[in-house]
Formats: sequence, structure tokens, C-alpha cells
Amino acid sequence: MKLIYKATLTTGDDTMREISRLASIALMSRERFKRSNTEVEVHFDGSATMKLFGNTIAAHSNDGILSIGDGDHQTVTTKDRLNALPHVSIYQRNYQWYLNNEKWDGEWIVVHDPTPTTPQDDTVEEEIL
Repeated sequence: MKLIYKATLTTGDDTMREISRLASIALMSRERFKRSNTEVEVHFDGSATMKLFGNTIAAHSNDGILSIGDGDHQTVTTKDRLNALPHVSIYQRNYQWYLNNEKWDGEWIVVHDPTPTTPQDDTVEEEIL
């Protein structure tokens, strides 16, 4: 078998974004991934976590809840990895991070919970006369 490698020139930013994109896909589909300083681990309960330099920065539970934290490091790379996830928009202004247009201190927060907030009941009540 002959392996052919295609050389491409990319900037550091392009490579970082590509790793972020692939790690996001892996986390959301709960598949293992490891590239450079980023890893997605899949756990026995079906949940998955994304780690950057060994620090957990995102968790996707088996029931679809997506939570994020900054891993105690508010870096450009952390922000890039998290911004690749759905329901996440992080930017920085005057050294302050904002998550989905709200000030955020980097502590763990649920950014998506697919479960309804009010109970869904399909039963029909009938009045008996």
C-alpha cells in the first residue's frame, strides 16, 4: 500500500480553527478525538468531555446537556475551542469575557439543555358531569 501525503500551507489560526471544528464535531457526536493540545474523551455513561492541555472545558452529557467552563485559563485558544461549539458565542472586551452577550467569569454553565422547562403532558382532561 502506497501512502500519499499532500502538503498544505496553513497559518496557525487556520490550524487552530480546524482543530476546534473537529473537536466540536467529536464532542457533539460523543466520539474520541485527539489532536495537538485538544482531546475529546468519551465516558462509559455515554457522556463526553473536551480537554485543552488536560483541563476540561466542555461536557456533553448523554441526555444532550452541553456545559462549558474556561478551565481556569481565559486564553485565545480556550475561546476558540469553545466558540466552535453550538450555542456558544464568546468575545472579550476590556479583559472581560462575555458568553452569549452576558458577562461570564468562566465558571461552569449550561449553555444548552434540550429537556423542556415545563412538563409536557399528552393526557387530555375531561370533565365528568
